[in-house]
Amino acid sequence: MSAPDATSTPSTPSTPSTPGVTEVTDADFGTEVLGSGPPVLVKFTAEWCGPCRQLRPVLDALAREEAGRLRIVEIDVDRNPETTARYGVLATPTLLLLRNGEPVKSLVGARPKRRLREELEDVLGS
Repeated sequence: MSAPDATSTPSTPSTPSTPGVTEVTDADFGTEVLGSGPPVLVKFTAEWCGPCRQLRPVLDALAREEAGRLRIVEIDVDRNPETTARYGVLATPTLLLLRNGEPVKSLVGARPKRRLREELEDVLGS
């Protein structure tokens, strides 16, 4: 019996190998997001969403730069309707910033990294 091929399966959200955007689901949202120490930026996304794809490299870069201070995850709205409905998400991409499990800021639409950083700074501080 051989170990699974690491290149054929995505890393699990609970054990990312490098800082970056990890995927969460309805099933693990509570433990991965609500139970997280640092603030969590949740990107509500969909495979068919062009602006969501544009936002991915921005969030990947921000996740690396803010590792330890901010955690960034994404959740597919089509495959995870429970969490999408719980937070009243009606458009993609929606970015929801949670601190201590509570929503503190919501942003809709893609934006450049500089603008996103500015919009999050009041919540994250320096």
